[in-house]
Order: sequence, then C-alpha cells, then structure tokens
Amino acid sequence: MIADPPVLTIRREFDRVGPQQLARFIGAETVHIVDAMDGHGALDYRIKPLDRSSASFAGPALTCHAGADDNLAILAAFAIARPGDVIVAASDGFTGSAVVGDLFARYARNCGVTAIVTDGLARDTVGIVATGLPVFVGGVTPGSSARSGPGTVGLPVVIGRVSVSPGDLIVGDCDGVVVVPRTDVDIVATRLDSVRSAESSFEADVANGLRVPDFIQSLLQSDRVRYLD
Repeated sequence: MIADPPVLTIRREFDRVGPQQLARFIGAETVHIVDAMDGHGALDYRIKPLDRSSASFAGPALTCHAGADDNLAILAAFAIARPGDVIVAASDGFTGSAVVGDLFARYARNCGVTAIVTDGLARDTVGIVATGLPVFVGGVTPGSSARSGPGTVGLPVVIGRVSVSPGDLIVGDCDGVVVVPRTDVDIVATRLDSVRSAESSFEADVANGLRVPDFIQSLLQSDRVRYLD
C-alpha cells in the first residue's frame, strides 16, 4: 500500500535578510527598487494592497505554497513566523475563493508579522483594514477556501510570476510588491542610492521647467534618428 503523502512539508530554519540590510530599504519606493534591479523583481500588477493607507512595508519572506482553494499552509506559517516576517503565500493565482480574511490578519498581528502577500483573494476586507496590517492580494471575493493541504512552508515558491525563496527581501507600497533576492540585497541597496540620487536630480530639473530630458535631446540630434520632413 502506498503511504499517504504529508499534508504539510515545512522547513523551519532558513537564513533571512539581516536587520542592517533591511534598514536600507525601509521607506524605499518599489519603483526605485525595480529600477535598481534593471526592471526586474515586481510581482504581477494585480497584487495590490487592500488599504492604500497601510501599504508600506519591508521584511524577509516566510514563503508558503497553499495551492488553489486552500489556506492550510498559510495557517501553518503563523506557527513558525518570527516578528518582522512577511507571509508570502502562493495560491496558484486561484480566483474561486479567498485564502485570507480578517482572522488571518489578526493572527498575523499577534505573531508580529509585518505583512501578508498572496496571489490569491481576500474576504472580510473591512476587518482586515481595521487591523492596519498591510495585506496585498490579487482581488476580493466572499467565497471561502478549504483547509486540507497539501502545502509547503519555508520552501521556494512562484508568486505573481516571480520566484521567491524564504528569507528574500519583500518590499511593498501603493504601487505593488517587489522581491529582492537575499543574495543580491547589498548590491541592490547600493544601486538604490544611485537611483534615488538621479531621481532627485530629475525632479529638481522638472520643477525648474525642464520639458525634455537631456538624453532625449541628444538622441534627437544624433544620426540614430531619421527625420522625414
């Protein structure tokens, strides 16, 4: 007789992005981080905050794969969550039921979780918003999901067409969510400083009346552009 597979597979110990590394991304804009990563790292555009007034966060990923129409793995993730973790729950983008609700947001708050991010749907939105917890989802429905598994916690997942490993840096704001691989955090942080500096310079030029960026003017005056009139 073939043995029944485990309902949950859990990895409890993994390296997380460090506090000093994390500090360099507190308050960072996701658009700047994506620019510092050469356009990569952003989750699918449909994954957005339920409450734009409670959308800014940064923390290490505690990954879980709940699968379609199931939230058992998310509940199990609370049991091993550390203060500051971001629950990243892959639900295969299933849109037939919600995988998080107001009780989940309260569990997360009690565990010291920084945010919940899922490609699935949410319900009980009024209650979720009341907690003040940043919760990013693919949409909203009153439907409820099962709690049967199978699922994983603490293993790599794919969410919003981006691979996420446990311990990676997750940053969110009103524009969405971006993933910074843990091994790239220091490099991206350095690039982020340069992006911020350049953006500040551009904003100053625009405030002073700039109409067309210098690099566009140079391109228009080069032999790389052919004018027909």
